[in-house]
Amino acid sequence: MGFLKKGKKTAVSVQTQGDYAPMLPLAAGERGLYRALREQVPIIDAAIFKLVRLVGGFQAVCPEKRVQAALDRFLQTVPVNGMNCGVDSFLSTYFEQLLTFGNAVGEIVVADGEVRALYNASLEDLEIRLVSPLESGVFVVRNTGTEPCRYPELILSSALNPPPGSARGTSILKSLPFVSEILLRIYRTIGINWERMGNVRFAVTCKNEGYVNAGERAGQLAEEWSRAMRGPGVSDFVAVGDVSIRAIGADGQQMDSDVPVRQMLEQIVAKLGVPPFLLGLSWSSTERMSSQQADMLTSELTAYRRILEPVLLKICRTWLRLSGLDDTVAIEWEEITMQDEVDHANAAYLAARTADLERKGQTETGAAPKGGLE
Repeated sequence: MGFLKKGKKTAVSVQTQGDYAPMLPLAAGERGLYRALREQVPIIDAAIFKLVRLVGGFQAVCPEKRVQAALDRFLQTVPVNGMNCGVDSFLSTYFEQLLTFGNAVGEIVVADGEVRALYNASLEDLEIRLVSPLESGVFVVRNTGTEPCRYPELILSSALNPPPGSARGTSILKSLPFVSEILLRIYRTIGINWERMGNVRFAVTCKNEGYVNAGERAGQLAEEWSRAMRGPGVSDFVAVGDVSIRAIGADGQQMDSDVPVRQMLEQIVAKLGVPPFLLGLSWSSTERMSSQQADMLTSELTAYRRILEPVLLKICRTWLRLSGLDDTVAIEWEEITMQDEVDHANAAYLAARTADLERKGQTETGAAPKGGLE
């Protein structure tokens, strides 16, 4: 591997940066659709950020304390994308990209035989495809076409539920465009109806029976009515003759949107896998149902962790090898909990109390009876 050789000082470069060519990679339109969904449907955007935060933190564990301290320092201070630092920042952007587009690509930036930074690559500059039945490759979009990355061992790539025989993952938003279109249509119609009915408009009718100059009289009424409506303050409208005034649209009833909106939201929430109460939806649910939903979300997050763990192991092992240290490392994730800490403390207390009572009961049962048989 040529990047491991230490020689003269070289500039830090990123190999997954494209040429901003007019050529669009595959699935660019589909990714644009997913970005539009997140921008137009707030609950989808909120659910993805909730999953990113709920996946939790981790700790890279090494057998030697000296190596452990050095690795912890690296993971906390490594530059990320030129703006942030720490592997947690890199992992958040990586996981968000994975959920939204089904694929995520990152890079370990190496210069002078050292890991200098972590970089979240834009999928707009890349194409991901299989180069063999058991190997995937990341290709950079150039003005002259696409070319493979020079050092694929530094590329971090993940796919979410890819179909058989493909390196392209499946976004969690894949089946939501149709449902989201209906939801947005309902919201758009509600806005139009409120614009029509909320901004009250009046119809002024004057029966001009017996008047010769009906047009002139209508013009006078229109001018006086406009003056009265412009204000400022409260104005009186005085007219002579049979004049009737009514609000336009006052008799129309707006369709009830609660049921169809909830049906669409239920489909979206079911696809995203986030319990409704975490998204601010006050749907009626029992305490047991909420607990079951939290358990299901925990299993979803555990599955996501299995996809992210190889990426973290590759980052840690690459840094350890380039630093001349033992690359034995394991990833330990923080416990996922959706319950209140008070409930956990009470549960721990009750468990300890039960164990103490059982221990006392076993002691009394196994003790010899007082006094002997005569």
